[in-house]
Amino acid sequence: MLLSARGLRREFGGFVAVNDVDLDVRHARVHALIGPNGAGKTTVFNLLTKFLQPTSGSIRLLDQDITRTAPAKVARMGLVRSFQISAVFPHLSVLDNVRVALQRPAGLAWQCWLPKRSLDRLNERAMQLLESVGLQDRRHDAAADLSYGRKRVLELATTLALEPKVLLLDEPMAGMGHEDVAVVAELIRAVATERAVLMVEHNLKVVADLCHEVTVLQRGEILTSGDYRSVSQDERVRTAYMGTEDD
Repeated sequence: MLLSARGLRREFGGFVAVNDVDLDVRHARVHALIGPNGAGKTTVFNLLTKFLQPTSGSIRLLDQDITRTAPAKVARMGLVRSFQISAVFPHLSVLDNVRVALQRPAGLAWQCWLPKRSLDRLNERAMQLLESVGLQDRRHDAAADLSYGRKRVLELATTLALEPKVLLLDEPMAGMGHEDVAVVAELIRAVATERAVLMVEHNLKVVADLCHEVTVLQRGEILTSGDYRSVSQDERVRTAYMGTEDD
């Protein structure tokens, strides 16, 4: 088990945003966290990545307790997250965006006094990453010139540059056209062969096609968990997503 949570709870004043959540994220598996708006999905992500501290419960990464570990240390341990809003440097080239991400694993993150040519040693690995996501032909373009979907693809490349063992993706398909959704889904499928992936996603077709396991949240609690077929046939899930005739 690469990442697990037990009894995870988070309170904001008197409001319980997440209550008694258990979660297991396994190697070479894509695990979806789904639920209606306000179900607590992003709060769970913030707890797992230590942007928020849990009120109670525990979190383990690579069999180490990280419940009170700082976010930066958790990231260095191999738990890396993307966000709903694309996070690239718009005025840098596609290649330079990836080279920036490669500086930490290459031990260059704090050597800002070195000339730019010192980053040339990162070019080979940067190009490998760009080829893996199909952006090698756009390497000299400014990131700002990419379509929204391709910016999300670039963000995935920069995330992979950090060599994550567990990858958390927060709505990776949000705002994408059909073509880009298909591309990113296949990329996620490929990267999951070598690491664990946990994703929040509203596109249920993507979840059905891509994810090995699905956990459904409602009002901060786990409604059910299992493969997509069993989860989608659960009447409680149908009610949570579509409501009832009395609503």
